[in-house]
Amino acid sequence: MFRRSILFCALWSTLAVPAAGQEAGQRRWLAGDHHVHSIYSAKYQPDPAHPDQPPPPIIGGDSAHSVLQNARMAKAHGLAWMVSTDHGGPRHADLNHARAWPDVVAARLAVPELTLFYGMEFDVPGGEHASLILPIGPQERDTLRDIERGYGKREAFPADPARNTKPRMIEALRYMNSLSAPPVVIGNHPSRTATGLGRWGQHSPQEYRAWQAAAPRVVIGMEGAPGHQAARPKPGLDIAHGSRGLYGGYPTMGGFDQMTATIGGGWDALLGQGLRWTITATSDSHGHWREGGADFWPGEYAKTWVFAAPDSSDILGGLRGGRVFVATGGLVDRLDVTVTSGDAHAMMGDTLAAKPGGEILVTIRFRPARAANAGGAVPKVDHVDLIAGAVTDSAVGDRNPSARVLRRFTARDWRREGADVVIEHRMPAPAGAGYLRVRGTNTQQGEPEADVPGEDPWQDLWFYGNPIYLTD
Repeated sequence: MFRRSILFCALWSTLAVPAAGQEAGQRRWLAGDHHVHSIYSAKYQPDPAHPDQPPPPIIGGDSAHSVLQNARMAKAHGLAWMVSTDHGGPRHADLNHARAWPDVVAARLAVPELTLFYGMEFDVPGGEHASLILPIGPQERDTLRDIERGYGKREAFPADPARNTKPRMIEALRYMNSLSAPPVVIGNHPSRTATGLGRWGQHSPQEYRAWQAAAPRVVIGMEGAPGHQAARPKPGLDIAHGSRGLYGGYPTMGGFDQMTATIGGGWDALLGQGLRWTITATSDSHGHWREGGADFWPGEYAKTWVFAAPDSSDILGGLRGGRVFVATGGLVDRLDVTVTSGDAHAMMGDTLAAKPGGEILVTIRFRPARAANAGGAVPKVDHVDLIAGAVTDSAVGDRNPSARVLRRFTARDWRREGADVVIEHRMPAPAGAGYLRVRGTNTQQGEPEADVPGEDPWQDLWFYGNPIYLTD
């Protein structure tokens, strides 16, 4: 009877997917979170009496939240989509296949308003973690098991050091790229192991460049803002576990990873090398701060907004296409950036051909908070920055010296149109290829400052738009 129920649910989950290819006119900003843990992020305790046997998973060992609870909280905090992403361990692929998958199917039935993707926090060979998101369809369950069995660095028992190398990650990505329905991969907490500003740990911008080169249909970007934003110092905790993002080597900056927050840094270096590289923001929810954890619920603090139809394939298409902005603390819930040259125009994720020296019009439209956020306040945007960078041979390694703030806008520079704020800026089109992107904050900081343990994350809010790409 149980097997028949699972078969029915799996069949329903496939048939219930909205038809792909809905009209672009149905697209709107949909908030989501691609990094959420459940009870199947297990812990493993070897049995000294049976060292030759794989340790049994301790269900709930790293998160006490069920998939269904996560889905319900995501909906309650305004999310339209979410990805269930548990990390692995010895033989974890079978645990995902046998137990996590049926819970995802059941949560889809129980919370149909939420588009719930199946995936995992992939244990990166030679590195830390990445969100792996499966397209919804008949193969998602088996596809994830095959990927985790073949390439998850902690999957093997006994442990296999050959699985934990950077070349092995390139093999994994090439395999994913070869699939008929390839997943999406997003690098998680990129600089969590960094030892200083620009002193990378397990991941560098150049490594991410190699990832995308190996799997251009799969690798789309990185977490611009990591989760664990509710972390606070406590007796017995080291500085990492008491700091936003659990970043102990070098802190987050305005809650964002240094690769994103530093102008001319890692993100700009990748963009300056011609990559289409998208940033996101997540909760990395394991344990809520009210329960003694370091996290917010999905959507409670950070949101990744995708311009898409309410359709699983179009949501993934929006991620792949860079139709994305991110915001913390409910600072804004809409951000439209367009660049117009003559009769041509482009939005975030698009490419615009503009004659060098000809005039282009940049229009920034955002909708500021109208109600109190989960921190109990209505945040207010202090200023917005328009940032430009060139695609150039000088953007090598970890820096792009061409990246700069073109213009800072305050309330004196914008106008109201109903609930929206509109900024218009005319400028000459740059010579050669480049990009434009936007960020804003409720602070008066010219540049995001390094976060200190114990600071209130609700007082330090930012939004970032992904780039519009320019060609001549």
